[in-house]
Parts: sequence; structure tokens; C-alpha cells
Amino acid sequence: MSEKIKEKVSLVSLGCPKNLVDAEVMLGYLSQDEYEVTTDETQADIIVVNTCSFIKEAKQESIDTILDLADRKHDARCKLLIVTGCLPQRYQQELAKELPEVDIFIGTGDYPRIAEIIAEKKKTEEQLCYTGDPNFVYNDEVPRLQSSPHYTAYLKIAEGCSNNCSYCVIPSLRGAHRSRPLATLLAEARALVEGGVKELNLIAQDITAYGRDLEDKPTLELLIKELAKMEKLKWIRLLYAYPDGVTDSLIQLIKDEPKVCKYLDLPIQHISDPVLTNMKRRSGENHIRTLIAKLRREIPDIAIRTSLIVGFPGETTEDFKKLLQFVEETRFDRLGVFCYSKEEGTPAADMPDQVSERVKRERHKKLMRTQARVSFKHNRTLVDSEEDVLVEGYSEETELLLKGRSSRQAPDVDGLVYITAGNANVGDIVRLKITDSSDYDLIGEIVD
Repeated sequence: MSEKIKEKVSLVSLGCPKNLVDAEVMLGYLSQDEYEVTTDETQADIIVVNTCSFIKEAKQESIDTILDLADRKHDARCKLLIVTGCLPQRYQQELAKELPEVDIFIGTGDYPRIAEIIAEKKKTEEQLCYTGDPNFVYNDEVPRLQSSPHYTAYLKIAEGCSNNCSYCVIPSLRGAHRSRPLATLLAEARALVEGGVKELNLIAQDITAYGRDLEDKPTLELLIKELAKMEKLKWIRLLYAYPDGVTDSLIQLIKDEPKVCKYLDLPIQHISDPVLTNMKRRSGENHIRTLIAKLRREIPDIAIRTSLIVGFPGETTEDFKKLLQFVEETRFDRLGVFCYSKEEGTPAADMPDQVSERVKRERHKKLMRTQARVSFKHNRTLVDSEEDVLVEGYSEETELLLKGRSSRQAPDVDGLVYITAGNANVGDIVRLKITDSSDYDLIGEIVD
């Protein structure tokens, strides 16, 4: 008897690393259900697009990708096009009407049923839509097919968000904050580390809220301490830590635990108190400044990343000047800047004094120019110092250069280190002497 030919499935994941983890869980379910995963969309019988709809640009990228891949149904072997994630969760009815090319829409709470839903679709010609309550939280028994390089992975420690910032749609798309139990996180982490992962990046909408909603009240600090006991795990990175949740004990742990990267992603969004109040952020200017000063006093070599929003409703010229000056003075190691996106259903969308798109773009450009100067000057101070670097492979520009990241550079969002001398394998952590720098990247040589 001939072996049954497996259908091939390809998945495109857009948006943040939290979305990527969802995509990996979907791939896990599909590979377990006898589908073959391929990275070549032209060879796929089924294409899945896992979407983001956090801001206007993310929505547009999702729509453009869907339309591009819909053409594959005409000129390639693709038989089913599936759209999952935040976009269908938010716009199910509109998408169903506007995108008849899509066979299945699946929201953020139903993606674990993807194989079951595909089987149902094969029995009908109708377009299927599943966008129920976004209340799913996966555990260590759920299959997850890691798509990132073998040496690094994201560990999603919670789902949803209860902060209810006035500009944000996440609570409506992902539900309230729900922490994953400590035992299931440690079991998943052990499996990842035994599979070769050396760097775990802890993610959630707000990692500092971890454990507050669980009966036994585990803390982020306890989770980190337990992860640090895993011998083969070398780096633990903390992403998305709200300022008001960064405790003295967490700072001490970052300082004292060698496996915790001297790096903190601290989204503050603004520095002007009137803007922060309208954003419904719990931390004001004084708390933010005090926290950053404390972090740098206690951990002098810490790299601080933040994200800022320009053009929020009511942001005056004076508010922006204050933000610009703050960025110059504070000298963040890493900085992401977003133009405010007016999202329907959020309190901010109905606020008066909306800022024009032209002014938003101008402010974005000024802030990024300022940060480029800050970053260049900071990188120059690192020349002749030494850094531990995780080797990631060859440069896209030339195979004569290896590339990697220091412990103070997160995957995908921060700069790189280019290695001009010395040999190493992908996944190795090597000691590097920094010999040169650019605005965002470093250049160095492996120290024997």
C-alpha cells in the first residue's frame, strides 16, 4: 500500500513575537495532524497568514500580504487560504465581505482548532469564520513547532492585557491578562533548552504583571530564578516590562543573576504628564525618570530599550519638545518610535485635538534623527571594550563576515554585531573586542 501524500502548509506570521509564538503553536497542531510544513509558499497546498491589527500600518501590511498570497490560488497549487489572528478577531464581518478569496478566518481564541477547522472546510464550499472569545492560553502539552533559529526562542509567559491604555485595542483582541502557570512555563522552557535553545526571551503584553492573577501568586522574579537553574540556558532576556511593575527586587535580580541579560525593554510611550494621563498610563514623568536613574545606578552597563508614541491627541508643540529633550538627555540604548494610530473603539479615537498626519510624520522624523545621533555616540564609547556575542550566521551582504548579537541586543528589533576576524559556529557565544561602530551596529573581532 502506498503511503498517503501529506498536504503541504506554509505559514506567514506578521507583527510581534507574541504573534510568532501563536504561529508556532498552529504549526505544531498542523504537523501533528499529518500536514507537512514548508517555507516555500509556491509549493503549499494551504497558506496561513497570521495577522496583526494593532495600528494602521500593521493592518495595511496584513491586508497587502493577504491579497498577494490570494494570487497563489490562481497561479500555484494553493487550495486553501486561511487568515488567522488579530485582524479577523477585530474585523470578521468586514473581511468576510471584502475578501471572498479567503477560505477560513480564525480569531485569536480559536487557532488551536486550526486542523479541525480545515477538516470541516473540506466538507463545504462556504467561507468559514471562527472568532469567538479570545480566552485561549496554551500549555507545555500543546505542540509548538519552533520557527526561530535553534539557539533562541520566545517564552510567552502570559496572554492578554488588563492595563487598558486609552489608545490600545489589545484587551479587545486578546482578552484580559492571563498568566500561564509556573510549572507549565518551566516544562516548556526545559524542552526548548534541551532542544538547543541558549537564549530565552520572556514576552507578554506586560511581563511585570506575571502571576498576579494566579492562585499561588508566582512572581516574575521566581520564574527567572527557576529558569536560571537550567544549566544549558545562557541568556534570559526581559521584554515588555511596564515601568510601574519594575520592583527593587527585579532590579537586584537583573544585577546579580549572570544569566539575566543586562537589558530591559521598558515601554514608557511619552514623558509629558498631560499626555501620559490621557494615555491612561500609570507612570508619570517623575516615576519614569527616577526608575531610569535607579536602573543605571544599580546596573551601570544595562541597555534600556523603550518605545514612544508621537502625535497622540492633544500632544502640543511643548509636549513634543519636552519628549525630544528627554530623549537627548536620557540617551536610550534602543528606541522605537510610532506615530499615533487612531483606532476605532478606543477612548483616544474620540478625544479632541487630533494631531494631523503631517505633524506626526515630522515629529517621528525629528525623534528618530535625534536617536540616531544618540546611538552613534553611545556606540563609539563601546570601541575597545569586549562583549559576549551570540553568533547568528553570515551577513546578508557578504559571506566574508559573520554576524551576531551581544547580550544587550534583542533579536529582530536591535542592531547587530559584525565579526571581521575569528571563526565560530552558528549558536556559539564568543567573546568579541569591539573595533568600530555605526549608528546602530557594532563591528568586532573574536578574542582568542
